[in-house]
Amino acid sequence: MPSAVEPDHKTINAKHAPTSLSPEELSRLPRLTPRKKKPSTPHKSPSIPRTEPLPAPPELSKLSFVKPTRRIIYPSDHDRFLASPTHTLILSFVFSLSEAAADKSISSIDLSNAHPSVRRILSILDSIEETLTRWPPVEQGGSRFGNPAFRQFVDEVYTQASSWHTGLDVPSEAAVTEVVTYLEQSFGNRTRIDYGSGHELNFITWLLCLNRLSLLPESTFPALALRVFPRYVKLMRRIQSTYYLEPAGSHGVWGLDDYHFLPFLFGASQLLHHPYIRPLAIHNDLVLEEEGDEYLYLDMVRFTMASKTVKGLKWTQPMLDDISGAKSWEKVEQGMRKMFIKEVLGKLPIMQHFMFGSLVPATEGMSVDNEKPGPENGMAEGGEVHIGEDGTTHVHRNDAWGDCCGIKIPSTVAASEESRKLGENDGLRRIPFD
Repeated sequence: MPSAVEPDHKTINAKHAPTSLSPEELSRLPRLTPRKKKPSTPHKSPSIPRTEPLPAPPELSKLSFVKPTRRIIYPSDHDRFLASPTHTLILSFVFSLSEAAADKSISSIDLSNAHPSVRRILSILDSIEETLTRWPPVEQGGSRFGNPAFRQFVDEVYTQASSWHTGLDVPSEAAVTEVVTYLEQSFGNRTRIDYGSGHELNFITWLLCLNRLSLLPESTFPALALRVFPRYVKLMRRIQSTYYLEPAGSHGVWGLDDYHFLPFLFGASQLLHHPYIRPLAIHNDLVLEEEGDEYLYLDMVRFTMASKTVKGLKWTQPMLDDISGAKSWEKVEQGMRKMFIKEVLGKLPIMQHFMFGSLVPATEGMSVDNEKPGPENGMAEGGEVHIGEDGTTHVHRNDAWGDCCGIKIPSTVAASEESRKLGENDGLRRIPFD
């Protein structure tokens, strides 16, 4: 006999026992049909960008040299550019430089037998660094924003740039006028006192123009990628730290670096088949110290960490931290190619400042920039282009923090330099619970 506490299981079972239904009742029940699964479509990852053969240099007799101007004003202009032979030309040149750096250290490139044009380009970069010493930064009372002395430095670069090309055997003054424009735009925005991947692209385009003039044959590509370009990056670091150039974007754009992109592409190519350095090695301070002088990727990480005031790559450059989990440098290099296409050439805020001439031509149907010619017209960088009532272009950012108009982003290089001046750069601060 069940107790008052224990349930009567027989009663419960009887209560929940299924009742039999008549055939008529069964016929009224909805018919159970199995759900049909949607046919699964295989996920296709974007194809790996290939290196197209670099076209032969054009016949100079068929060219009419012009001063390059901006031609990407509207999104439709950008779409035309992305489908143009010029887009393919730039990709072919950049990827060819990357392949020329494959499995090579910087010191493996001997400059004693370098092409005369390579030696002249290095001499030009030395001259620009000498110009830098003649225009020291003005005192700003500890401000970490761009130093106005940068404008005097840029003005002198504009003044001297044409004469620096005399040793490059550029065929005519008109050709010098076209080519020199890209070099002038390689060191930052004079008005905003900032620098970004678009200015870096101008430097690469300067080299591309010299290639189109048959002054830099493909045999010079290893030296361009591993001697000339690292020299340019070193010069830019000094310019950035001297004048506190602000990043041309809100917060490092993609988290790779505040200023540069291409050192990561060329650097990943350098390490493609390295016997012991793996992507995770960027977290090893000893590897960075011992190998950073030979490999661009490691040098960029080393410099980035040295210029930050917070310890921990995942806090300062989270994308670099994520990429370090890749299985091989081949995966990293492939990803950098895709990123260059999407995040540099594929971004209107960057490419609206790019200039086209006869060596790097615009495609038919692109707009014409009606603004007055000059080193920099002061357009804010980022966002979609809007035409004001006075006919001038203005850019509104929809992807940044705060108001786009006039917002200034101090550089981490400036923060590091100011800390060093105050004697506060003895070590990096740790994020709590890191």
